[in-house]
Amino acid sequence: MPEIEIRPVKEDDIQSIIEIEHNYSSEFVWQMDIKQENSEVNISFREVRLPRSTQVSYPKKYKELIDHWTDFDGLLIAEIKGLVVGYICLTQMSALKTTWVSNIAVMKRYRRQGIGSALILAAQEWTQQKTGGRLILEMQPKNYPAIQLAKKLGYDLCGYNDHYYANGDIALFFSKWIG
Repeated sequence: MPEIEIRPVKEDDIQSIIEIEHNYSSEFVWQMDIKQENSEVNISFREVRLPRSTQVSYPKKYKELIDHWTDFDGLLIAEIKGLVVGYICLTQMSALKTTWVSNIAVMKRYRRQGIGSALILAAQEWTQQKTGGRLILEMQPKNYPAIQLAKKLGYDLCGYNDHYYANGDIALFFSKWIG
């Protein structure tokens, strides 16, 4: 595993994180099923294997980071030997004692090397230092790699929002209590 340094972003880093490939491939999806009988509604998610691996577009306009990077309460980057290889955006909701992860990305050739885990663990530490409480990760149901990472790190599904993203995709929310 490479030596990963996690640190707060500097203005000079913004172009590097914009250049990170945000799209990903997936062989699974979490499919939402809704069953309604009388006054009862049951919503469930099930893991479904796709017929083939598919490329999935990142649902956000990450290039807007150029103009809005200072809007986040925390923006951490992962570096390996001075090269920016990933980042995570954090928004703090002090009244709710919650920190929200809205964006996380790792350079394609560095994926599956612990960088995403390192960024989330750094976000947990950041949350602990700020307010404690809950850390929430948002992701598409097609983002099977992120779902598996969340589960591996002890996060539980805590909700969803239909048509959350501009492209109409559902957002899944995974949370974990931090100190």
